[in-house]
Amino acid sequence: MNITSVTTTLLTGPSTNDRFLREARRLRSAAFIEIHTDAGLTGIGETYAGYFCPEVIPPLVDFFAPILIGSDASIPELYDRMVKCGNYWNRVGLGAAVINGIEAALWDLKGKQEQVPVYELLGGAKHVKLPAYATGGPSNYPLERLAEKADYYFSLGFTGFKVATGSYTPGEGWYSPTEPAEAADFEGRKLEFLRRHCGQSANIMLDGHMGNSVGKTWNLETALAVCKAVEPYGLFFFEEPLHYTDPWSYSELCKATGVPIAGGECLTAMYEWRVFAERDAFDIGQPDASFTGGLSEFLRVAEMLHARGKGVATHAWGAAGSLMQNVHCGFAAPNTRILEVAPDYAGLHADLLDGSFVMKDGYVLPPDRPGMGIVLTDEIKARYPFQPGSGEFNSVPGKILRD
Repeated sequence: MNITSVTTTLLTGPSTNDRFLREARRLRSAAFIEIHTDAGLTGIGETYAGYFCPEVIPPLVDFFAPILIGSDASIPELYDRMVKCGNYWNRVGLGAAVINGIEAALWDLKGKQEQVPVYELLGGAKHVKLPAYATGGPSNYPLERLAEKADYYFSLGFTGFKVATGSYTPGEGWYSPTEPAEAADFEGRKLEFLRRHCGQSANIMLDGHMGNSVGKTWNLETALAVCKAVEPYGLFFFEEPLHYTDPWSYSELCKATGVPIAGGECLTAMYEWRVFAERDAFDIGQPDASFTGGLSEFLRVAEMLHARGKGVATHAWGAAGSLMQNVHCGFAAPNTRILEVAPDYAGLHADLLDGSFVMKDGYVLPPDRPGMGIVLTDEIKARYPFQPGSGEFNSVPGKILRD
């Protein structure tokens, strides 16, 4: 089986059917990479970079495509060639994230060729089932609205959910306190309310979003004050309470609080992850199998964390490819604690999953379809034509995000 062509498909569709998430974000973009072969099989992978800067993905895929065309689908060799080819600029960052999507397509292709789910190729399932949590996006306010949001996720079968720090109120916008006392008071009252409303058995997670915020990031003093305020309420984890330019403060925070600190969704490749792992900067790492640098790289990161007694909670806010890549890696990693799942997902999930994603009683079951378990037909491509400018980014003068 030889590779005959490598193509990129950009799509734009509804961000979600979740009415709470849609208050803040209506559309999403996605970038899928297809590897075609002379055996009639096609491998499909996704790079999460397509959610942020979709327009730059096709030329980067085209840059790597000649390395693959005419070759068999040998994953280690092709992966090494792509990394070596762009060695000067793809050790971390966008180059690694794009290679991630290509490598995922190679794994999907191999799974289809051998008629087994991808996690079997990655060493087999280490879990019979894995708990899932609903990605909740903003804390929709007022508090009565936040209670409705939690109840909505429970009604979908989830036993846990994640919401952001601060709040979002229609007509009023975002509230994001950064002063230690103000932030601690706000988050403490929010978590006290949620724990009282949801009960002790619910898995509740808080997301600081400091890794992708601009101008309102917390320092260690604020992060520690907030952690102290929410300690009584049994968070499953607290994600991104600090910016990723400060692994030293992450390390100090982990030592100073009993709240499990999570992070890593923005990190790519082992080289970048080691900076944090060797400082024990996360209690729970959050590699993303559509961004970290590849499925193989995800498992190397997971093993590095496992050796230090740390867990993994997959990050997955891409489309269907991203979700399933993370599900397969989550089952293959021995230290996976929980899987992130987009609740009440829309077409760029639902139309591509083809029954491969199964959640029962709040737990995800191992996929049983060959390959990754997604489809990408001409009909789907026509249904969600790409809209230039539909990627998500932080608004700055000259570049304003419009949904």
